[in-house]
Amino acid sequence: MVNKHAIVLHSVVPVRCQPDEGAEQLTQLLFAETCDILDQQPRWIRIKSHLDGQQGWVDFKMLTPLNSDEWKQVSKLDKTAIVKYPMTYALSLSNSQTIPLTAGTHLPAYHDGQFSILGADFRINPEMVAATPMEMTSDNVLQTARFFLNIPYLWAGKNALGLDCSGFTQVFHALFGHALLRNAREQITQGTEVASLAEAQAGDLVFFDHNDTLFDEHMDANNSRGDTRITHVGMLLDSERVMHCSGRVKVEHIDNRGILSVEQVPGQSIYTHHLVSIRHY
Repeated sequence: MVNKHAIVLHSVVPVRCQPDEGAEQLTQLLFAETCDILDQQPRWIRIKSHLDGQQGWVDFKMLTPLNSDEWKQVSKLDKTAIVKYPMTYALSLSNSQTIPLTAGTHLPAYHDGQFSILGADFRINPEMVAATPMEMTSDNVLQTARFFLNIPYLWAGKNALGLDCSGFTQVFHALFGHALLRNAREQITQGTEVASLAEAQAGDLVFFDHNDTLFDEHMDANNSRGDTRITHVGMLLDSERVMHCSGRVKVEHIDNRGILSVEQVPGQSIYTHHLVSIRHY
């Protein structure tokens, strides 16, 4: 293989488990993300993401391979700036075309409403960009979180038109300078343990087992039924409210047992996710 690295120059690119359009989506890559090229077939490239180490297959038309000189140039670009709202547009200064960009997109060589990559210059509304990571205060978390409400659930999604639970937490925490891994079972290995909801802060992540399964209403709060597989993650807004993506991004009540939902059964509040861990980043 001549090229060892590649870059994404599309808004969002699906990464699949097999080199097939019908194969399961594992994650997505956003504009300006880079990756290693591990293998190639006539229509497909197997990659490893530089952002979080995820591996999978990408349609070759959706990646731009980089030669050694291009890779040296791209790898040195500052990517501190990040799109902070679910959707915005960047304008190419060379052909006046626009490209939609979603929250969590890192902007190379950003300065005062412009960024550049591989000789192409773009303009973007600076109000849509966090030039430096935001401070994870309660006010910042609450003000930013409201823009993510009602984004629909999409398996392995991490963009404004579809997120999964860990895609939401990964993208949201990126706005605050936290490089989270991709899946809930990986994210729980990061950060530090918080003893209880009473000690937690806005932005802390909460992890659950038995995703989308109504567990026994009378189960002891300390009993995970012998099964602590992490299958869901959400983000605390305060000690009583969790924001998570299950069906859509929404806010529900949480206590030391888990998420108490009013949506599953009309007229009733039912625990839907069993709380396993709280983590601070």
